[in-house]
Amino acid sequence: MPPYQPLSDWQFDVPTSGSKQLPPAARSFESLAHQGYGFEAAVADLIDNSIDARARNVVVSFLRDTGERGGRDRLVGLLVIDDGDGMDDATLDVAMTVGGRKKYATGALGHFGAGLKAASLSHADSLTVISRTKLSPSAGRRWVTARAQADFTCDIVDSTYCQNLVDRYDGIIGWHGTIVRWDQVRAFETIISGQTDRYLNDAIERLETHLGLYLHRFLTRDDFHIDIVVENVHTREELDHRGVEPIDPFGYRAPGRAGYPRTYLAPVEGVGDVELIAHVWPPKSPLVAYRGIGPLAERQGFYLYRNDRLVQAGGWNDTRSPEGHLALARIAVDLPPEPNDVFALTVKKDGVQVTPAFARGLEKAVVLGTSHTFTEYVHEAATTYRDAAKRRTEVKRTAMIPPGKGVDPKLKRTLRDELPQLEDEEPITFTWAELNVPDGTDSGELLFTIEHKERRVVLNKDYRQAFNGSRRGGSNDAPALKSFLYLMLNEIFQKERVWANQTDRIALWNSVLVAAARAELDRTDT
Repeated sequence: MPPYQPLSDWQFDVPTSGSKQLPPAARSFESLAHQGYGFEAAVADLIDNSIDARARNVVVSFLRDTGERGGRDRLVGLLVIDDGDGMDDATLDVAMTVGGRKKYATGALGHFGAGLKAASLSHADSLTVISRTKLSPSAGRRWVTARAQADFTCDIVDSTYCQNLVDRYDGIIGWHGTIVRWDQVRAFETIISGQTDRYLNDAIERLETHLGLYLHRFLTRDDFHIDIVVENVHTREELDHRGVEPIDPFGYRAPGRAGYPRTYLAPVEGVGDVELIAHVWPPKSPLVAYRGIGPLAERQGFYLYRNDRLVQAGGWNDTRSPEGHLALARIAVDLPPEPNDVFALTVKKDGVQVTPAFARGLEKAVVLGTSHTFTEYVHEAATTYRDAAKRRTEVKRTAMIPPGKGVDPKLKRTLRDELPQLEDEEPITFTWAELNVPDGTDSGELLFTIEHKERRVVLNKDYRQAFNGSRRGGSNDAPALKSFLYLMLNEIFQKERVWANQTDRIALWNSVLVAAARAELDRTDT
């Protein structure tokens, strides 16, 4: 062994004596399952792939075994189905390889080549991807975590099964598209018996909000739609169906301060001029786009977009601390499309790391052609908040039990915008069915009954046509009727029991509504 030779001077180049290949160990798959993806962020990452594949329609389907064939009521899996370009065998291999995609197209939402695998395996122990293109038959690959951790073995899915699954969803896929299937979803396997409905409602509400916010620019387009369904895995009956509506974090009706929004230009070293579109929200707004997307302290600040996809919803990126009087300040920033050393997207696309160059740019940011600085904007947003707090007496509306399954998403959003919601309460749901009535009662005399303990309104399916006309009924149909009943019955559902005077009111409402429904049916017949 040669004697130790201390460095007499610093060497700027480290000398080497050769090289060798060190491929990743199969256990590196284990790290994919611990990336810290939230459920909603993981599903959003899958939909990013659908958008990159030019999908027009995406359906997120919770697969439910209701237990009618034996066993317990449970969730057995999740599918994300799209009608994008699809993949052939070779492209599937690349998509299922960790870091497999070397280069993304300009404007793509994909970034690191790990999202599909990391997002999926963070929540499911088995990931299957099945796809077809216009020119290639259906093909599939499957990762099972236990096997992948041993030797990186990826299964080739049987071609007949691939085609059968594509055929099952031909109403979405058509000639091309992709199905991502999660099995052994860890959260599903921990649902307490009898709590499936509650879990689903909470999970879908959170997913609706997350997708509506982070993909809101895409959802405003006429040619892109996301639906969330709950599907009976045996019969394919839709147990719930909700269309995702955009939640624009700048979607106020009128600004909170005259002259806004304003566009500032921040000279950022290494990037150039960065546009900052500064908004001042109206004080004490009840809109979901303001109050319904998380703690207000976390929603002030920068809203950073990459290729129209929101990747950070609020926060000051260490340029200042969040403060209560800055709750009305929100700034939209579209990140430069070219790679740079100032803005770095996190792997989960849930935030952006910035260098001090951004803070220095903010200090110099002004409205083009004026001397109005970004610092003055921050001061004016704070002043607007303080002035409103001094002069305005807020009219408080009575808190309501939230609307649940069976209510159209647009209607549900409006109800939440206009009415404060009681937290941690089981929602009021609506369903059409044959009414179970006491002996001697004609079901035709009732438009609805209530199941008080279950917080369910059961509508008489014999009158469904009166509220849908020639339109095909769906789980979220008859929004006018349901909104009327929701507002009238909410107080009754908040009580521990139904009192005699409330029973009389329900009878009165039934009598009037049945007469109205029969009149509408008579008009239809003539």
